[in-house]
Amino acid sequence: MKEQLQELLEKRVRQCVSNERESIHTCMKIKNKKRSLEKRGASIVKAKAIGKIKGEPHIQEDSKYISYKAHFQYLIKQGKTFYIEEEVEERVAEFYKETLVEDKEKLVLYDQDTVDILEEDSRSSYPFHFDRRKAVQYAEKWWNSHNPQFHAFDVDCTNYISQCLHAGGAPMRGFPARGTGWWMRSKNWSYSWSVAHSMRIHLANSTIGLRAKEVERPEELLLGDVICYDFQGDGRFDHTTIVTAKDEQNMPLVNAHTTNSRKRYWDYEDSTAYTENIKYKFFTIYDA
Repeated sequence: MKEQLQELLEKRVRQCVSNERESIHTCMKIKNKKRSLEKRGASIVKAKAIGKIKGEPHIQEDSKYISYKAHFQYLIKQGKTFYIEEEVEERVAEFYKETLVEDKEKLVLYDQDTVDILEEDSRSSYPFHFDRRKAVQYAEKWWNSHNPQFHAFDVDCTNYISQCLHAGGAPMRGFPARGTGWWMRSKNWSYSWSVAHSMRIHLANSTIGLRAKEVERPEELLLGDVICYDFQGDGRFDHTTIVTAKDEQNMPLVNAHTTNSRKRYWDYEDSTAYTENIKYKFFTIYDA
C-alpha cells in the first residue's frame, strides 16, 4: 500500500511540471494552481512530495482507510525570480482488497464560530513597536508545527496568526473577559485571538493595542500584515493568513495553519475551500 501511495504522489508531482493533456490521474487542485500561476506569469519548474502515514489503518469489511500527510514543495519561477512554496495536505486513501480505489484530501473545517463581540478597554493606550521582521520570522519557524507555549486548535489558522503578531510586539490586552481585547493565557483566550471572524472585527475596530487599517488592494500590504477570507461570501470570515513575502509583481505570499502553508499565493484559488463568491479583507498593522 505504501508503494501505491508513493506512486500516486509521484503522478501528482509529474503533473506539476508536465504539459501533458489531462487524464484520469489529473488532480484538480494542481490544475487550479497551475492556472493561477499562469495568470501571473509564473510556473512550477520543480516539485517534490513526501508522504507520511498517520496511525493505524481503519478497517471496514474488505476496505482499509489510511490517513496520511503529503508535504509538497514547489519551486516556482516568475520572471527572473525563484521562490519555494510549501503546503501540507491531510489526506485519506481507501484500499479495497489491497488495491487503491480512492484518495482525497480531508475536508478542511475552517472557523465556523460567528462571535463578533468587541468591547474596548480604555485603561491604557498599550503602545508598542510592531517589528515586522520578527513577526515573519515567527511565521516561518512555526508554519508547519505548533509552539508548545501556546494552546493548539484543530482549526488553528487564527491562533497561529495571533502568535505571529504577538511575536512582532503586539501586546495582549483584555484578560480575563473573552469578548474584550486580544489575549491568550494558558487554556483561556479571547475570541479575537482564536476565531477568524472575531479577529477581522477586532482589526477593523480596535483603537488601542493591536490596531490595523483596512486597505483596498493586496499589493498595498507589507510583510507581517493580515488577510481575512470569507470563502462563501456570506459575511462570516473563515480564515486568516499573514504576509511573509512578495512575488515579482508585488503581490502577497502568505503563511497559514489548518492547511499548513508557506509562501502560498494570497488569493487561495487553488484551495478546495475557494468559491467564486469569496471575499477578502486586507489589513495593514499600525505601529503605535
